[in-house]
Amino acid sequence: MPRIDTVVLATFVAAATRNLGLVATLPTFAYHPYLMARLIGSLDAVSNGRGAWNVVTGAQPPAFQNFGMEMDHAVDRYAHATEYVELVKQIWNSWDPDSIVGKDGVFADPAKVHNVEFQGDFIQHSGTALISGPSPQGRPVIAQAGASKEGKVLGATHADVVIATASSVEGMKDYRNFVREEILRQGRNPDDTKVLFLIAPIVGATEEEAQLRARLRDEQARERAIQTLADAADRMNVDLAKLPLDEVLSDDVIDSMYTAGQRSSLETFKKQLRGRTMRELGGQMGAAKSEWVGTPDQVAGRMQEIADEVGGDGFMITATKGGHTNQFVAEIVDGLVPALQARGLVREEYEHSTLRDNLQAF
Repeated sequence: MPRIDTVVLATFVAAATRNLGLVATLPTFAYHPYLMARLIGSLDAVSNGRGAWNVVTGAQPPAFQNFGMEMDHAVDRYAHATEYVELVKQIWNSWDPDSIVGKDGVFADPAKVHNVEFQGDFIQHSGTALISGPSPQGRPVIAQAGASKEGKVLGATHADVVIATASSVEGMKDYRNFVREEILRQGRNPDDTKVLFLIAPIVGATEEEAQLRARLRDEQARERAIQTLADAADRMNVDLAKLPLDEVLSDDVIDSMYTAGQRSSLETFKKQLRGRTMRELGGQMGAAKSEWVGTPDQVAGRMQEIADEVGGDGFMITATKGGHTNQFVAEIVDGLVPALQARGLVREEYEHSTLRDNLQAF
């Protein structure tokens, strides 16, 4: 399916909304750092302080090749991305917060607008202050999602929001503790970075209805096992087509799988594959987790229990493949959200105008 540029799409969403944060996912290999700073800075300006950048390094060698790059090792990707994000932040910070004068014929104090010089192992830059001007938020919000150690370190170093996946409460605890400890090592305040765990709830008017829909989804997931495996293969950049679908693979075959793409995804895939056929695993990958199935109040209660135990900041709600329908949105917005609000877990109104302030306020 064609995918249009997310910044272009975000400007339409900005025009149609007042409070929603606008997080554009853009890869570090596809844009010059100055252009990235200007794009996201412009999004922040036209949305009056609701702009954000979701940092991704990319994991597909063919995608790198589209831009004349070869980056086959995860360390190289994240080392490059670390320099890249640091430079983008410096470009955003080329305008001091109080640089705008706006009176007596003076737009800005030139002493508070700075050139940017950056010399790294991967990136060198020498340029003037950001032409699009200062950000309404000081600088736009940075989001990041990474399961590998390198990805988590990148998020801990720079992100205001970290998106995480975990298959258990213990996994959530381990992830959050690692990120917060790394944030401390970076000299930042862990409370300034929100860690959100990705969940896909199934909400029904009754528990029976929700469980029935979950079973139907599981059956459909088993029917879509081949497509699920194809999606996983594309994401991991691993050719699974030559492997048998209905045989349990030996440990030697599983251990020999290698990728220059998303290594954390491949390691999780290999762990889950042991003792199963690929068709069985493909069917299970789209299955519903029982803790996120029930009435709005039941799901809200489970979210509260897990958040209290993990100590996390909240969740990012999604749907399984093909499930982002108008019905799903209505069930979340008109069903689950009011149940969360009744428990005091979701705000009933926005206190601030900028995304960063609203993130920190709740």
